[in-house]
Amino acid sequence: MSTTGAVSAGAADRDARTEATDRTEGAEVTDPAGGTDERLRRWRLVLGGEDADGTGCALTGQDAAMDGTLGALYGNGKGGRARAGQERSAGLGASAPAVARWLGDIRTYFPSSVVQVMQRDAIDRLGLSTLLLEPEMLEAVEADVHLVGTLLSLNKAMPETTKETARAVVRKVVEDLEKRLATRTRATLTGALDRSARISRPRHQDIDWNRTIAVNLKHYLPEYRTIVPERLIGYGRASQSVKKEVVLCIDQSGSMAASVVYASVFGAVLASMRSIDTRLVVFDTAVVDLTDQLDDPVDVLFGTQLGGGTDINRALAYCQSQITRPADTVVVLISDLYEGGIRNEMLKRVAAMKASGVQFVTLLALSDEGAPAYDREHAAALAGLGAPAFACTPDLFPEVMAAAIEKRPLPIPDTGSPAR
Repeated sequence: MSTTGAVSAGAADRDARTEATDRTEGAEVTDPAGGTDERLRRWRLVLGGEDADGTGCALTGQDAAMDGTLGALYGNGKGGRARAGQERSAGLGASAPAVARWLGDIRTYFPSSVVQVMQRDAIDRLGLSTLLLEPEMLEAVEADVHLVGTLLSLNKAMPETTKETARAVVRKVVEDLEKRLATRTRATLTGALDRSARISRPRHQDIDWNRTIAVNLKHYLPEYRTIVPERLIGYGRASQSVKKEVVLCIDQSGSMAASVVYASVFGAVLASMRSIDTRLVVFDTAVVDLTDQLDDPVDVLFGTQLGGGTDINRALAYCQSQITRPADTVVVLISDLYEGGIRNEMLKRVAAMKASGVQFVTLLALSDEGAPAYDREHAAALAGLGAPAFACTPDLFPEVMAAAIEKRPLPIPDTGSPAR
């Protein structure tokens, strides 16, 4: 490792240690004289110790144990001072028991949000992916969306003895997401379905005043400064029959792992609504229709295969062939838009669907992480067709779907919306 590389690695380690330290409510360190210096304690935890850290602060008890767990992952501050050719001193050993003990330690000393960050760092920095193929490891980890993405990417290499444990981990995450997202999604979309069913003789409480005023402007009476509403437009009430069709078309390339998890959960929620006929399609260079598995999003997730190439045009061709009522259909493409297929055909297909009355929504990501790397040229081309591409959080997704169902402008966020 070069000196410059060592300094960069050390800076990255200190940044990671800083985040963990800042988000932890640990015990303060008391010096022998009885005084307390919280700032020195925190700097000591950030810098990782040794004489050169400059704090002169010694850690004891829980703080020393906490520092040990940080040092195992991020090193003990040597990264920024390493000579050329030296490596950082960090490591959890090569055995699952050692890692399992470390996972238990970080849950003891850090809150859940920090534990999840440190787990991801351990997988990325120390190459622990293969250890996740062991049942005892899976039982020790803190489950979150990112871990599910990692497990799905390892699915094909996973031994049979591990698969049941992996499914249990994935199911826990999915059930937590459903509890968080399902009620609000159903309520928001039920309201949108009600409002999309317009009636001409509404009850007073069901009158859509904005549309009623718009269609009656020609009946304005200047002398009374009022409008005579000769025609009333109201919100209908959605029946139990199918009112809308939704097609979720999901890119399963490796960078879309979190989006695949959230989309599968939302697909299951939408499929549980009788007024919406939901279809879920995943693709790389091949296209797989997982609609018949929507009653269990865990089955959907294990039916995906993260990684590989991308053929958006082929996926959209399949989705287009499944549309029977274009004016009542919403197609949601979730992709970073790196097209490996025929670009011009992809754009023509989107234009044709929109011309037939389909509401087309393009999401660069469906996650809390903002927009990933994406093809800006394709995003701009889709925006030119009236299908703006933007990153969407899970909390915003119900509002996006409601707007698409009602055929009104999409609530594109001010940030993370690169193409409009």
